[in-house]
Formats: sequence, structure tokens, C-alpha cells
Amino acid sequence: MTVHKIGIIGLGKITEDQHLPVIAANPAFDLVAVSSQRGIKVDGARTFRAPADMYEAMPELDVVAVCTPPQVRHAIAREALAAGKHVLLEKPPAATISELDDLAAFAAAQGRVLFTTWHSQYNAAVAHARDLLAHHSVKRLAITWKEDVRRWHPGQKWIWTAGGFGVFDPGINALSILTEIMPTPVFVRSAELTFPENCDAPIAASLAFATNGPHDSLTAEFDWRQTGPQTWDIVIETDEGTELRLANGGARLEVNGELDVERKPAEYEDIYHRFAQLLRDNRSLVDSAPLRLVADSFLIGRRLTTEPFHE
Repeated sequence: MTVHKIGIIGLGKITEDQHLPVIAANPAFDLVAVSSQRGIKVDGARTFRAPADMYEAMPELDVVAVCTPPQVRHAIAREALAAGKHVLLEKPPAATISELDDLAAFAAAQGRVLFTTWHSQYNAAVAHARDLLAHHSVKRLAITWKEDVRRWHPGQKWIWTAGGFGVFDPGINALSILTEIMPTPVFVRSAELTFPENCDAPIAASLAFATNGPHDSLTAEFDWRQTGPQTWDIVIETDEGTELRLANGGARLEVNGELDVERKPAEYEDIYHRFAQLLRDNRSLVDSAPLRLVADSFLIGRRLTTEPFHE
């Protein structure tokens, strides 16, 4: 088995919670370096302030995981590809679709693997829901994705700046499930985006979708102001009257009220297993569909203003 020497660029919460322990447990990867502007150190890996210094000092490095905020991800990923590295992109993969298209083309030209990771797709319940819907039409769909931003993004000011995605940072997880399971393409028909008056990214969003076929109602509600229990649910009714409920961010599937699939989340374990397969096959996997729905929401959305946000 090939063991890939991997470096991580960006040492934030998702890196600490997911990437570091998952890489440590996967024999296909050996974490040898990290790049952190703050100089954060990780046991067993060399620390560099800038990715270019990491590439120069460690030419044996063949893979990087880019876990920075999306606003700077394009330049960092392009630099890595130019240095001959395969690249894994944390979600969302870029700040814009044009940036992602450029990275995909550049990775192909360089003969490098580019992998866009949508962690919520890596749930057994999501895969089974996709298979169940493959030969049916969706009559109704309701996404409810509501959580407490203070719990999940403490002190992360970048999410409130332009290009920081705001509530779409978690909301795009729901959209990644939607684009994975729907049997036909989905379009944003209308959107209302609610911005705190002191922020450049929304704290809530209400979306209505359309498809090329008949349907009654396809909606999504995202909100970062929910306290207490957190809600990450998708309810679907097919043309035949079957109801599917994906709960806990896609970890649990009920069909007509009966438990069908439930698995302890192992999203990032599956992501790195898939990455090892892509590296073995020298094949990229670039999925822009969730990002396109976010871009469309901003493009046609009506802007609403609410009270200032203060952490």
C-alpha cells in the first residue's frame, strides 16, 4: 500500500476536530507537515508559516489538505498544484464557481488529483436515500437546518465577511445532500437572505426550489439563531406517498416513520478512504453542484436586514 506524505494548510476547528485524528488513524497517510500563519504546532509534524516554505523544505510531500477559510483557498490550492501536490479541499471548495472551475482545469493540466469534499454526503443514510429516490419523483421536500452559530463557530469572524458564506457554511451541507439524493436537477426559484445589519454574510435564509418535473413544495430553511436542540433534517415525500426523513445531518434515515438506516457519523473517515482511492487511480473528483445552489441563492435572493450580531 502506498503511504502518502500529507501536509495540512490551515489549523482551525475543523482541522483539530476531524482532519488530525482521522489522518492519524488512516494508514494510507502520514502527516509530516502543517502550515499555520499562527505557528500552531502538531505532534510529529513540522510547522511552517507559509505553504511555499513547506514545499521547499519537504519535497517528499505529495498531498495537501486545504482547510483555510474559502476566501483564500483558490490561491493556496493553485500554489499547491503548481508545486506538484495533490489537493484535498475542505468545504466549501472555493469562494466562487469560477475559482473552482479554474482549479479543476489547472489540476487536470498538472496531472494532479483535486478532491472536493462534501462531508455530509458520506453517510450511509444519504447513500440509501439516493438509491430509494432513484426511480421516483419528489413531490414535497422540506430542509430544516437550524443551529447555534455561537456553539459551532466561536470567534470565527471570517464567516461574517463577504465571501464567508454566513449561514450557508452549514447550509451548504444540506444542499450537498440535496444534490446527491435528488433524482433530477434542482434549481433555486426564490430566496430570502437575512443579514445582521453589521455583517456582510447572512444569518438566515429561506429558499424555494424547482425541478424540471411537477412538485408541490420544495423548500429550505437555514438559521443560525437556534438555541437548545440543533436541527439538521430533510423530509421528502415521493409521488407514491412514501415519506423519507433524513435526520442528524444525514446520519439517520426513517422511511414512513420506521428506522431504515442509522450509523454513527464517520464522514471524514470515509472522505480520506475515498481520497486514497482517488490517489491510487490518479483521478480527480470535483463536485460544484452545492456551491452553484449557494451562488444562485445570492444571485436572485432578496436581502432582508435584522438586528446586529454580537458574539
